[in-house]
Order: sequence, then structure tokens, then C-alpha cells
Amino acid sequence: MRQDQLHSLLAVLADGQYHSGQELGELLGVSRTAVWKHLQKLAELNVKLDSSPGRGYRLPGGLELLDADTITALLPSTGVPLSLEVVPLVDSTNSRLMAGAGQLPTGAVCIAEQQSGGRGRRGRGWVSPFARNLYFSVLWRFDGGAAELEGLSLAVGVCIAEALESFGITGLALKWPNDVLAESKKLAGILLEMSGDPSGACHLVVGVGINVAMPPAAAADIDQPWIDAASLTRAQGLEPVSRNKLCASVLTKLAGLLQHYPEQGFAHWRERWMRRAAFLGEPVRLVTATQETQGSLLGVSDSGALRLATSSGEQLMYGGEVSLRAGS
Repeated sequence: MRQDQLHSLLAVLADGQYHSGQELGELLGVSRTAVWKHLQKLAELNVKLDSSPGRGYRLPGGLELLDADTITALLPSTGVPLSLEVVPLVDSTNSRLMAGAGQLPTGAVCIAEQQSGGRGRRGRGWVSPFARNLYFSVLWRFDGGAAELEGLSLAVGVCIAEALESFGITGLALKWPNDVLAESKKLAGILLEMSGDPSGACHLVVGVGINVAMPPAAAADIDQPWIDAASLTRAQGLEPVSRNKLCASVLTKLAGLLQHYPEQGFAHWRERWMRRAAFLGEPVRLVTATQETQGSLLGVSDSGALRLATSSGEQLMYGGEVSLRAGS
């Protein structure tokens, strides 16, 4: 099925009402047999369908699809406008932008309903069920290379936390260097990738994944404790979070962050990160490929380095292939 056909089919079924095979066929310009084949493709995406003789097909409970026009209308005017693309399926939103970094403008945004090869840090896969969570990436150009981007992943975490908090969600924590937690479980993750001159003009892609309403069946593939916004809003007596509104809120904050980060640096964001710091003052283990360091988490420096109190004094960790875990 072409992606435009998939989007058209889902746009009709998204209202949660029954639609006949004839109606769907006329919409797509195909036979009822072809409609049935298209609906089978939805089943392969784990999109649950109900069928009823004489009534047709429906998505029980409906579905909020991501829409570029809806999200754009919620964005304030900024100095560098964001250019949004919403795609039903992609291997990875980060990979898509990285591949086009030389041609795409600053502020290009790729948003996907599903990723077939979503990635987290350290080569881990990112579970990406269809139309349930948020997966998007933003491309930005910088002239000062990696040096002016120190601590940026931490500031992105602040943006995500503040966007979620704007819906009334409480109890969020930020785990160094790039996770958003709730109830000590992973709610969102960040993946930064750079191309170009590490000491000069470069392209940065900021990838964001947020668990909004994770289906239990999809969660079976997640290898760590997780939580989603839907369970938090239920527990806290809040209205469900709209994926379009949440996406617009995070993008608004990211645009402001990326525009001004070279001048402000992480020092501008440090206090807001520290207010939400996970494990602050607690024993932790810092694990790399070659060693493990135990100590007490002191927080982060103005450059975003992790400050760890150890038996041999304070140590600073600046990133890399590092895993931070609660101490024993």
C-alpha cells in the first residue's frame, strides 16, 4: 500500500465509526477486494480493527493521527520557522534527516507514526508502535561544532519535561544524560547525531521518542522499565494528552533552545535540569565498556558534565557510551 493510500484510509477510520468496504473502495479508487488487502496491511501494523457484516470496518475508540497542519497551527512564530513532514512509516526519523542534511533547511522536522528501525542510545532499538507514541527529529545547523553543543541533550530533556508538565503531569525526573523518567521508569528518550565538521559548521539532528499510549503487546519488546503519558494522566486524574498538542509543545521549546544555545550554553538550563535530577544525592553506578564507578550523584556542572562524589574525590563525566544506574 502506498503511504498516501494508508494515510487516506486511516483518516477515514480514525473517527471510530463503521465504514463500508464500498465507501473505502471509492475513497481509495480501488476494488473491495483491494480494500480488504489494505485492511490486512493495517493488521500487520498492529492497528486493531473491528468488522461487522452489513456495517463495515472501524477502529474501536478511534485514533488521533498526527497532522502537519494541526501541529503547525499550534506553533508560535519564531525567527527560524520549522518545516514539518509527517510520514506514516519510516525506518528512523533521525536517519531520514541525516540522509538529507546537506539539502534540508535548518528547522526541518520529520515526524512518523511508526518507525521500523527506531534507535536509542548505545545502539538500542526504540519500540515504535503505530500511531500510539511520538517519534520525531529536528535538523539544525551550527557553526561552532561540537564545542558549542556541550550539555545540549540535557537541555532537550528539560524541554520535553516542561512540555509534559504543561499538561499537568507531575513527578517527572531527568536521568543524565538523556532520559525522562516518571516513577523511576523511562517515559522519553533523546538521541543526538551530528555530521559535518566537529570543530566548525555541522548539522545536528535531535531525535525524540515519547511514550504516549504504549500498547501492552508492543511493550513486550522493551528491555527496561517503562511508563507512558496515558498511565500518568489516568493516575493523576488528568485529561488524556493529545499527541498533536504534545508534539507542538515540545517543538516550540526545542526551536527556542536550538536558536539560542550557542550564546546561552547549558549554564542557562542547568538549574531547571537540577530541579528534576534523578538520583540526586543518592548512590549510583556509572558503567562504561571497561569499568564501573560507584559514588554519590552531586548533579551536573555548567557544561553538563556529571558530578560524582567517589571515595577518591569528585569525578566529572562528560558523556560517551555511559550508563547511569541506581546504586546497590
